Amino acid sequence: MKIIFCDSVIDNKIVEPDYQTEFDSAKENGFETEVFSFEELTDGNINSALKLIKSSENIELGVYRGWMMTPNIYAQFYNGLLKKNIQLINNPTEYKHCHYLPESYDKIIDETPKSNWTKEISKNSVIELSNEFGIKPIIVKDYVKSEKHNWNDACFIPNASDKNKVQEIVNRFLELRGDYLNEGIVFREFIELEFLTEHSKSKMPLTKEFRIVFLNKKVVQIFNYWDEGNYDSEKPDIDFFQNIADKIESNFFTMDVAKKKNGGWIIMELGDGQVAGLPDNANRNEYYNGIKNGLQQRV
Repeated sequence: MKIIFCDSVIDNKIVEPDYQTEFDSAKENGFETEVFSFEELTDGNINSALKLIKSSENIELGVYRGWMMTPNIYAQFYNGLLKKNIQLINNPTEYKHCHYLPESYDKIIDETPKSNWTKEISKNSVIELSNEFGIKPIIVKDYVKSEKHNWNDACFIPNASDKNKVQEIVNRFLELRGDYLNEGIVFREFIELEFLTEHSKSKMPLTKEFRIVFLNKKVVQIFNYWDEGNYDSEKPDIDFFQNIADKIESNFFTMDVAKKKNGGWIIMELGDGQVAGLPDNANRNEYYNGIKNGLQQRV
């Protein structure tokens, strides 16, 4: 079994420094590790991107850990590795299912904030989309990411019926995302969550959120989403979220969940497990040990 990481821009024979601790933990837990060029991949040079990855004699399972990719880029990556007899744990359809909120929204619709979206980013389409929320507060994001660290300027809209504010926030959001915009825009109803603290740098409100990692529908680990704030050792109700996880069309994914201000839990979003970051508080060795045990059960 291989764990495949992005290489360093400075030296293509070593791992990207941001993933060095994961790379070391993967090796310590018995995984074979490989590196590839993310830059060559995104430039469309698949053969050059994968040139340092050895081919396997027989089909071998692979797990990617690195930067986010668009579904189209991921498909090229997946198919390029398959030619080397390495099959990533999620196929392109499974990757897209958790990477883009609209793809999995129907699976979590009853336990996540009301959401809608559009690829047509015109003034009329934006206003029409926001009309569905009446006077409720909403946030704006794209199919993958928000600008939550620019909370008041490019994320949070206090009243969806305030059309000038809607357009102002959306315009700033689009400006900040620029070429990194994923597909289109998404509006989500703002739900009040249990407050932890303000982010020490951006001053955005931090709330009681957790990242649950699922491998083959089983929990690998649960992380506090934020490194700041007092969680009081509380953890989410895993049995409740396990029932939903069973419906998700992915072998390796994350589920970000949060505690509401008035009690109860909601799902914030899903993510492909290969590109979901680990919080600074995460124990990398425990994480890769959990992945190893989960993959051994899969074989």
